[in-house]
Amino acid sequence: MLINAAGGSWEVLKSDIGISALHMQLMINDRVVMFDRTDFGKSKIDLPNGKCRFDRREMALKKDCTAHSVEYDVVKNTVRPLMVLTDVWCSAGALSPDGRLIQTGGFNDGDDVVRVFRPCSGCDWEEVGSALARQRWYATNHLLPDGRQIIIGGRAQFNYEFYPKTGSGTQAYDFPFLVETNDEGIENNLYPFVFLNVDGHLFIFANNRAILFDYSKGTVVKTYPEMPDGNPRNYPSTGSAVLLPLKKLQGAVVEAEVLVCGGAPKGSYTSAQSGRFVGALSTCGRIKITDSSPKWVMETMPRARVMGDMLLLPNGDVLIINGASAGIAGWETGRNPAFNPVLYRPDNQVGSRFEVENPSSIPRMYHSTAILLRDGRVLVGGSNPHNLYEFTGVLFPTELSLEAFSPSYLNPRFANLRPTIISPVSQAKLRYGQQVAIRFTIAGTLNGNLVTVTMVAPSFNTHSFSMNQRLLVLGGGSVKALGKSTYEVGVVTPGSGNLAPSGYYLLFVAHQEIPSEGIWFAGPELRVTLNGNTQYAAVQSTSNGAPFCAIIVCDTIGELPEEMERPAKKRC
Repeated sequence: MLINAAGGSWEVLKSDIGISALHMQLMINDRVVMFDRTDFGKSKIDLPNGKCRFDRREMALKKDCTAHSVEYDVVKNTVRPLMVLTDVWCSAGALSPDGRLIQTGGFNDGDDVVRVFRPCSGCDWEEVGSALARQRWYATNHLLPDGRQIIIGGRAQFNYEFYPKTGSGTQAYDFPFLVETNDEGIENNLYPFVFLNVDGHLFIFANNRAILFDYSKGTVVKTYPEMPDGNPRNYPSTGSAVLLPLKKLQGAVVEAEVLVCGGAPKGSYTSAQSGRFVGALSTCGRIKITDSSPKWVMETMPRARVMGDMLLLPNGDVLIINGASAGIAGWETGRNPAFNPVLYRPDNQVGSRFEVENPSSIPRMYHSTAILLRDGRVLVGGSNPHNLYEFTGVLFPTELSLEAFSPSYLNPRFANLRPTIISPVSQAKLRYGQQVAIRFTIAGTLNGNLVTVTMVAPSFNTHSFSMNQRLLVLGGGSVKALGKSTYEVGVVTPGSGNLAPSGYYLLFVAHQEIPSEGIWFAGPELRVTLNGNTQYAAVQSTSNGAPFCAIIVCDTIGELPEEMERPAKKRC
């Protein structure tokens, strides 16, 4: 196996953001919403203006005046405390088509709650109690072409449901696949890997098996072969997965492939409970899910990894980052931190796809996170393998720092090759199947045959899986010069919501695999499916395309304690 020279660089952005970033979502205003859990005890950042959270059902502190969620401003490198009312521990989420973070479930009093965070200055969490049909703890969300999210599984929940609730779709639906993939007493099918296939069905991977699921009819369309080594890949034997970049979108047939990497061998959970930490898996399985007779192709990573995160980079590469090389996910059950990220180049030949990158010095164990930023860096945070905040006297202290990993494409020596997009402007709206002229500049010599345009959906990351992650290659080549160092490339947006669900995406131009900074665009065809009785008004757009906040109403809080602070009708 070929392992190329290391690359990339690390920077500590904040030594202490006040919380451990167990969950992350990049918003369309270049801010990142992060949160851990309300039952950790006091965090290291106070709520503003003397606010406190009162909850007689809380398991740690009944009165807590510290924050357990923050908003990180990427541009200013600042942190703002936010207030969550109910426990968000091990929850899920995704951006809605209008740019709001719809965040679902959690633990204790938060397991059936829906929370909304809108991308506007000064906004805070809004919560609706009893908004879910079932308790969702360790579930997975995915955005659908009609604007709803499907919420699948969770601890002791072998079913799925949709949000927002519309028409008759207010209940949960049985899902036998989760019963079939459940290892009694261990599970190994929590946070299932879910991807929207190009035919509109869902590829769902749990434990060591996968199906193609028609969620509109509740039927299994296809059963895929079991992962050849038979080892579990989902929580707590946590591997990770990505839908590889979708290409040739205008063709009669669009192919889709899924890559699943890492995890823990069978028996690792039981061994870890008794203090024996088995080496993690070093294998990846890759499968073309659109084939009529698909087969897994196995590959070997340079190093074994459990609790790793897999992210799609703007140039189509996959970054594998965070985690450990022994043990499993959970309290005190991971060992041997995996400090070196690994690049996976999906278009290379088998045996030459992996490249080990330069290491961090900070262990990122259980409850670590990573997301792609608009400037091409990867934001890395979290790590709390303990039941509470533990900063001393433990093998891996609770980690409150925030780092950025810069892949080698951000090395200054590539500055002359790096494109800068000049049009369309950020926050532009696009339609399905629209021809779009992308104008950009390059200071150095252009190789027009090595220009590609990609669009990336911002993902919700937690527990080694990035929900709703998606990258589409819109095209490239056919570049024409417009003037000195200025060029134009024409592309066509995806043709349907099966390829690209409506919502906000980041658009990049890559030249010789060196990506530009991204620009936000809304589309294709921003549309939202909302309940007629919804408590949320959509984020609207001003004449220049920038988002602003409409009135938000949040009258229904369900059965939260009477003394808990309640969101009111307000403008943002």
